[in-house]
Amino acid sequence: METFGELAREAMVAAGYSMRAAARAANYDVSYVSRVLSGQQPPSENLARALDSVLGTKGRLRKAATVAPPAPPSPPSAVDDELAALELVRRVSASDVGDATLTQLEHAFDDLAIAYPSTPPRQLLDRVRSYSGYVARLLDARATLAERRRILVIGGWLSLIAATLHIDLAQDAAATARLQAAATLAREAGHPEIIAWCRETEAWRLVTRGQYVEAAALSQAAQTVAPTGSSAMIQATAQEGRARARLGQTVETRAVIERVQRMSGAVGMPSEPSHHYRYDPTKALAYTATTLAWACDPAAEQYAREVINHLDAGPDPAHWSRRTASAHVDLSLALIAAGQLDEAANATQRAIESGRIVPSNQWRAAEIVEAVEEHDLPEAADLREAFETLTASPDAWSQRDQTSLSLLTPSPPH
Repeated sequence: METFGELAREAMVAAGYSMRAAARAANYDVSYVSRVLSGQQPPSENLARALDSVLGTKGRLRKAATVAPPAPPSPPSAVDDELAALELVRRVSASDVGDATLTQLEHAFDDLAIAYPSTPPRQLLDRVRSYSGYVARLLDARATLAERRRILVIGGWLSLIAATLHIDLAQDAAATARLQAAATLAREAGHPEIIAWCRETEAWRLVTRGQYVEAAALSQAAQTVAPTGSSAMIQATAQEGRARARLGQTVETRAVIERVQRMSGAVGMPSEPSHHYRYDPTKALAYTATTLAWACDPAAEQYAREVINHLDAGPDPAHWSRRTASAHVDLSLALIAAGQLDEAANATQRAIESGRIVPSNQWRAAEIVEAVEEHDLPEAADLREAFETLTASPDAWSQRDQTSLSLLTPSPPH
């Protein structure tokens, strides 16, 4: 059964209304309508009647508003069931840990990494916490040296994806602690790829803070430990390019883009392209669009449009993925550089209304909002209102700290 929000969005598309236009026609605050359509607040009968009148849905929305929505699934409970099954396997195996338990945990991490691009950060973080707690308990169990190393590696990956989610939510203190834990576990296990990913992840956080020189240096440090040809090597190189683009180093940026394209072309398409820690040519295309947009290169527009066409997300932003929303932000930056401010404002408006721009990426949208306002476009007020509605959500920017990551920064040579 479709929810009220799904029915309303379909009706808006069919009637040619944006969410903002429909809210105004129904004489309702757009932020209230946004919360109702996203499921954060139940619809009132009066709102349903008003939207029925505006959209010509002949009472369907009012009927949907009176039907109690199905109870949402509870990820923690589902995870508890999975962990109970793992515990049973562990108890009946020949050792305190056992190959079957570790293999299932490795598969569980892959599932989390695959879910990362399409799952709200807070929701995914609940699952990661449950698995991390289980792995921590396994460290106290009797295990062979080989089993202990696998436990440390799983714990390192889980700490790393938890850090990434905390960065997405602008929870800096928690992100710092998780990155330090991931780096420590990786060193204990002798796993250079996780160490490289830790440095690359912190480099991205430095980019979001505007610390581009430090981000470029840490990206290079990640490349020194990443296994040759690995996804960590490609992503660390890509992160260096982003930092150099923000520094205005055009020649160096172009050189890095070419390196990323060569390396990503050599790895081919992985079996699970959505896996956050597996690089592929499609991700390289999106990276190129972002980097060229930051470098104010006119070619960024073509790359961004190609990414959007490849993702084929459809006209309704509510169904977009995080990568689709980011591609529209890249397109907007390219359009601003080309003087096409009207289309840039529209693309950014749709990206914001998708709800897929996490707090760690809101600064990118803010740059476009400010550019539109500087040119006094008629769309500026609506764009600013949409952006402020986004940042006022429960996942908005939190107080940032400047905690250093001494464990991730290479020691200077003696």
